[in-house]
Amino acid sequence: MLKLKFHPQVSEDIQASYQWYQKQALGLGDDFIRELESAYAVISDMPQTWPFFQKDFKRYILSKFPYSVIYQADNKSIFYCCCYAQQQKAGVLAPASLSLRIKIN
Repeated sequence: MLKLKFHPQVSEDIQASYQWYQKQALGLGDDFIRELESAYAVISDMPQTWPFFQKDFKRYILSKFPYSVIYQADNKSIFYCCCYAQQQKAGVLAPASLSLRIKIN
């Protein structure tokens, strides 16, 4: 099994999204977390399946929420860079810190 690593900001990204969804409807944040956990499991089983996003990073798009999981995989581990909301504006696909997160890995 591959070792899972997370960028330090990932937990803050997820917590903020969880809280926002919980404010929209009780239990919706829990649904978001369940789908995210499912995404991590699928990525862990088949990390090479999804397309490249930037540099050596791949993107998995959640099916029920407008979010993407950006990650990098090798033979030993999976590094999760971020979980971000896909913006509706053309050309705005990630938080400003995404490119910085990719560069520092």
